[in-house]
Amino acid sequence: MQQFYKKLLADPSISYLFTDIAKIDLDHHLPVLVDFWDNILFGSDTYRKNAMQPHMTLHAKSPIEDHHFETWLKYFKASVDESFEGEKAFQAKERATSIATIMKIRVKQAAK
Repeated sequence: MQQFYKKLLADPSISYLFTDIAKIDLDHHLPVLVDFWDNILFGSDTYRKNAMQPHMTLHAKSPIEDHHFETWLKYFKASVDESFEGEKAFQAKERATSIATIMKIRVKQAAK
């Protein structure tokens, strides 16, 4: 997750969503993301929040556009490929693609 966020925050086309709009605290945010992905990939049951809600709140403040999802996915997949291989790495990238697609649809529906 640290490599992933390093990439995201270095890219001005998307970093402002995290730094200026959401104003995330990485020390707090990264463990939440680790729990989320641990739950997705290993069924750990460590993440019990509504993952969609913070993104809908963010979208209401500053629209999350298709290119943001594409950039997020590009950096996520690159980060997985740099650190992992095998079935779980493949699953992580597939799930990330599904999650990005669902979120993209939901934020577009909310804008209507």
